Amino acid sequence: MRYAVISDIHSNLEALTAFFEEIKALDIGKTVCLGDVVGYNANPNECVELIRKNRILCVMGNHDSRATGIESASDFNLLAAHAVVWTSEALTPENAEFLKNLPRSLHVDKKFLAIHGWVNNTDSYIMGARDAERNFELMRSLEKPVNLCFFGHTHVPLAYVDAGRGVDMAVGDQVKVVKGASYLINPGSIGQPRDRDPRASFAVFDTKKSLVTFHRFEYDVHATAEKILAAGLPERLAERLKLGW
Repeated sequence: MRYAVISDIHSNLEALTAFFEEIKALDIGKTVCLGDVVGYNANPNECVELIRKNRILCVMGNHDSRATGIESASDFNLLAAHAVVWTSEALTPENAEFLKNLPRSLHVDKKFLAIHGWVNNTDSYIMGARDAERNFELMRSLEKPVNLCFFGHTHVPLAYVDAGRGVDMAVGDQVKVVKGASYLINPGSIGQPRDRDPRASFAVFDTKKSLVTFHRFEYDVHATAEKILAAGLPERLAERLKLGW
């Protein structure tokens, strides 16, 4: 089985549409989304509907929970909070209800764990080796322990590895998943990359080869930016897309 793992779509219809085109040649069996379907960009309903239409497995992100009123956006920065208010007003009742009912984590086919932030907290960021070490401990302490977990939230593609000698960061576009080691892997962001590369990012996990591969692709960033401005969302949200930040 080949899984496509995506995260942080953030209402970016152009990027999500391009993603579905990109995977047509990749023999993908299932797609898993690590949350934040909405927020920041101008097509929340269209993105939710594509997730629903394509029966994408999905967990809840912190923007999903704020836009649907589950939690307050009072701890968000001004740009994010502005977009949350706009999104909550734009979402249809059906799409809001879909987001409200998303789980905080998913054990996908007994192959891996899918989360948004930390194993035990949607809002927390895995920002370095110390955070990764704590999450490896949480993975081992689960009722059903896992050695492979995909997470989002930071919008940066990377992989942490714990092979029993401390936490290391994997280098390169591929990560071999081997027995006896644990992995925390971020596929990057579909809708708002933050690693100074404006191309959208996702990962593919090939269970037969025990291999995770990172992928990048271009999409019409300018169309997305124009929609942000037309919707009355902050100009900074449009500019950062072009910068990959």
